[in-house]
Amino acid sequence: MSMTGSYPKAEILTDPQRRRRWSVSEKLEIVAETREPGVTVSLVARRRGVSPNQLFTWRRLAEQGALTATRAEEEVVPASALRASQEQIRELQRLLGKKTLEAEILKEALEIATESKKRTLRSLSLPRDGSR
Repeated sequence: MSMTGSYPKAEILTDPQRRRRWSVSEKLEIVAETREPGVTVSLVARRRGVSPNQLFTWRRLAEQGALTATRAEEEVVPASALRASQEQIRELQRLLGKKTLEAEILKEALEIATESKKRTLRSLSLPRDGSR
């Protein structure tokens, strides 16, 4: 394959955005081109108007399965952020369990206090001589 050709040198973006956005399917298609025999990353990068460094990053992500995991076009969070969120969830669940237990203990204490108060009031309202 020839290294020279009529490839576009620059792409002019007319919208307010400063960067070109590539869909996951476009990224996978471009990465697949780099795997064809006799084709280099630099050649595909020039042909598609992508930085070779960006293309190497897409290849690494594709090898790790990150590009296929994002076909839904949703945002991806770093593994460290996921771990931090999971730790925060565990801590909140622990605190919720602790507060639930405290609420149950207080409820039981209230029931005991209410029963004790009722017994006291009953004993005060009964005449001492047994007549009504």
